[in-house]
Amino acid sequence: MSRRPIDRESPDRLYTVTGGRTRADETVFDSVSLIVSECDPVPGMQSEHVKILQIARRPTAVVEISAELRLPVSVVKILLRDLLDTGRITVRHPTALADAGQPAPEILRQVLVALNNL
Repeated sequence: MSRRPIDRESPDRLYTVTGGRTRADETVFDSVSLIVSECDPVPGMQSEHVKILQIARRPTAVVEISAELRLPVSVVKILLRDLLDTGRITVRHPTALADAGQPAPEILRQVLVALNNL
């Protein structure tokens, strides 16, 4: 069995990246929340924060950022909280997007059935 990159990640590095924090506020982010940069990186920022701001120039899900950085989602959520607290990112929740004029699931099922009948 081959080891994944995270299995080879140094726990010391993850501790340093998060400043020793182990949990982010789970009510703010979920894995599919979309993250959007609100500013460009500034000199002196932590390198992971810089990468997140670059990745999130377009709305990007938390799990995509995690994959791009090759860091656990839990670590990325801590980093995202830092950026959110300083106003450098905004979070778009999937439920908010679903309520923004999206068709009801039943309508989508009816459209799918109609397309299959063609």
